[in-house]
Amino acid sequence: MDFSLFYFGDDGRDPAARGRYDLVLQGARFADERGFTAVWTPERHFHPFGGLYPNPAVTGAAVAAVTSRVAIRAGSVVAPLHHPLRIAEEWSVVDNLSGGRVGLAFASGWHAVDFALRPESYADRRKVMTDTVEDVRRLWRGEELTVTDGAGSEQRVRAYPPPVQRELPVWITSAGGVETFRAAGDRRAGVLTHLLGQDLDELAGKIREYRRAYAASAGPGGGDGHVVLMVHTFLGADEDEVRQLVRDPLKAYLRSSLGLLLGSGTAGARRVDPAKLKEKDVDFLVARAFDRYYDDGGLLGTVPKAARVVERLAGLGVDEVACLIDFGLPVKTVLDGLGHLDELRKRCA
Repeated sequence: MDFSLFYFGDDGRDPAARGRYDLVLQGARFADERGFTAVWTPERHFHPFGGLYPNPAVTGAAVAAVTSRVAIRAGSVVAPLHHPLRIAEEWSVVDNLSGGRVGLAFASGWHAVDFALRPESYADRRKVMTDTVEDVRRLWRGEELTVTDGAGSEQRVRAYPPPVQRELPVWITSAGGVETFRAAGDRRAGVLTHLLGQDLDELAGKIREYRRAYAASAGPGGGDGHVVLMVHTFLGADEDEVRQLVRDPLKAYLRSSLGLLLGSGTAGARRVDPAKLKEKDVDFLVARAFDRYYDDGGLLGTVPKAARVVERLAGLGVDEVACLIDFGLPVKTVLDGLGHLDELRKRCA
């Protein structure tokens, strides 16, 4: 099992606060030194939840500057918000800065307000994403793309600078839809997913569908893909102490995300206005979510408990655990706990 660090923090602090990216950079150095696989940063807009990360190419460049080995990945580029040429250009720079360590997960987007950046892409965002993935792959290989210039003329252009890697490692981000798993397999891409809105048994079935699609597309000897699961992570020496330590920060993190998830319809079949929910109902939802994540939906607690979770995930077909570490604990506390995570990584190697 591979282990990586994943960031998706809530930027609800004082606007004058400094050191917002200390955890990203110090965590990346730790991951680089200890043999972790990758560091993932996301793309989020216009909300404190994930608001530290409006452009993963920028944070990726910062990670490249302080590391020498660990892979640098976007989790994820919201493809319909960008022209494929821009994605290829920005990430080729990061690939050069890092000596060829870039990988990209692509997402279709999930919140309408984000599409203020490119509203024309919202209605058909899933198709736009798949088209963008293929365009970026072609540009990465040095192929030309047909575009219309400012004078209305058709032109053929390439992206510069050329990247270090000949082929771009690609994942498709899925919020749990089995069709997205199949589509990723059909395109011979990896899958990046999480446990929001799906349990482990459901995930196992989707991974099987992904493997079948990937094998059919790749042909004999072409491999069976790569599945990355994001999980909330903090480990310590004492189970009761860890539960008490993470309870309030994780519940606050879940509460912060609730407005986006319910308001977008992501957490269910219909949209729900969080402002219309009674406080006791919000408390109930958050408490249920915390118990689920702590008991069997995250790497939370002691190393032996987390090792059992990892063993189960490996049995489901997960190849890499992306450890979400920035859900509200103090930076020093998180960094001090990374030694336990490294112990888990070694145990599960």
